[in-house]
Amino acid sequence: MTSLALTESRIRSFLALTKPRVVSLIVFCAVIGMFLATPDFPRAGVVFFATVGIALVAGAAAAINCLVERKIDAQMARTRRRPLPSGELSSTQTFVFACLLGGLGLFLLHRYVNALTMWLTLATFVGYAVIYTVVLKPATPQNIVIGGASGAMPPVLGWAAVTGEISAESLILFLIIFLWTPPHFWSLALYRAKDYARAGLPMLPLTHGQRYTKLMIVLYTCALVAVTLLPFAMRMSGALYLAAALGLGGVFIWYVVELYRNYSDMLSRATFKYSIFYLAALFSALLVDHYWR
Repeated sequence: MTSLALTESRIRSFLALTKPRVVSLIVFCAVIGMFLATPDFPRAGVVFFATVGIALVAGAAAAINCLVERKIDAQMARTRRRPLPSGELSSTQTFVFACLLGGLGLFLLHRYVNALTMWLTLATFVGYAVIYTVVLKPATPQNIVIGGASGAMPPVLGWAAVTGEISAESLILFLIIFLWTPPHFWSLALYRAKDYARAGLPMLPLTHGQRYTKLMIVLYTCALVAVTLLPFAMRMSGALYLAAALGLGGVFIWYVVELYRNYSDMLSRATFKYSIFYLAALFSALLVDHYWR
């Protein structure tokens, strides 16, 4: 293998540590928060540096997650090809990379955005990389519920980047993602239960059974759909968003009810995939409605 090919392979390995697909959804929600925070358009410089800073810190948190869970990842089919369990990168390389990435992201947020966004982003990093990954995930089947608070922070970070404060509107966006996380993650856990069993993680389908997990998915999804009506009720949005929230929510409820009544791994996988589309489409509808009204 040539030196160029080796370099490209190493770059791909470091990039894989940051979990780009997960980070892209995080950044997307943060950017939506930035645009919703102002009736006009946020300053381009703030949007740029806030987006880059949040993305870098999110990537660093993902790398720390990979570092902490490298032995667990080696036992699971969907993660055993990640750079650490496959031997492409060492623990030291991963730790140094995460420190550099996170440090740069926090510097950009503090220097070019504002201190509140930097501190909130740091707290989010600690919440995911330490509290969720190290403490909660191996200890309780409610790990994703409690730890979901970190994953729900991106729109709050985006809002704070533009306004320098946390508002009731940004907390509604937080609550939407917070309630979205359990049905999203547990639909994955259902069809990946054997993987989690091999890894020894106390995921809800293993500790409480499939039927209980499916019921929790239904209940959280119903609560989620109800909360998505709050932006309309608080006049954050108009009829366009309301129609989208009801339509998207109705489809989500159909998926989870069918999952409860007629479980299959294929339907569980489809529900998981739809949940990703659902969140992206819901926040896109918020943005379109914001400027359409």
